[in-house]
Amino acid sequence: MNQPFKDPTPKRPGLFGRLRSSFLTGIVVIAPIGLTIWLIWTVVGWIDGFVLPLVPGRLNPEQYIGINLRGVGVIIFLIFTIIVGWIAKGLIGRSLIRWAESLVLRTPVVRSIYGGVKQIAETVFAQTDTNFDRACLIEYPRKGIWAVGFISTSTKGEVLSKAGKADMTSVFVPTTPNPTSGFLLFFPTEDVIELDMSVEDAAKLVISAGLVYPNGTDETKP
Repeated sequence: MNQPFKDPTPKRPGLFGRLRSSFLTGIVVIAPIGLTIWLIWTVVGWIDGFVLPLVPGRLNPEQYIGINLRGVGVIIFLIFTIIVGWIAKGLIGRSLIRWAESLVLRTPVVRSIYGGVKQIAETVFAQTDTNFDRACLIEYPRKGIWAVGFISTSTKGEVLSKAGKADMTSVFVPTTPNPTSGFLLFFPTEDVIELDMSVEDAAKLVISAGLVYPNGTDETKP
């Protein structure tokens, strides 16, 4: 029985299909750029709204120009922060900081808030080589299931001694699609597999829920 003839040439998509394809391609191009610009614009506006009311009117450039210059507050904040950091590195600055901290630490409620915020700031902004500089693979939440994590530090203190292990690693396991939340887990160092991908690539993998793989088009690359 003869089979009906089938044209091997694939049909070209119609006008609606081509428009739909172009629209989706445009979304892929525009969305990251637009969201990045919107986020930066929003953050700059938030900083301006917080900083500019604290600046005396005679020092505010907007008083002389007559228009709202977005970003002036950011520049003022950067200059002020650099000056504070420069002063804090000196002997007088360190003495003043110690004196101010001693007053804060004697205040019941304020000392708890200040201590927590200071510890977070020192952990995030400290210029060390141990702050989430390596991505890793760990078995979590059970054997046979793998998760991407970020190596924090070597486990120390009571956690290490009570765990009864000679060498352990602190790993932050982020959640998808919001990597700012997650779990702090402590693993024996031999159970932590370091990845060759950068922290940025690992973060993209987590945020995209596995849709964006580093070197995803070439499986021979790590």
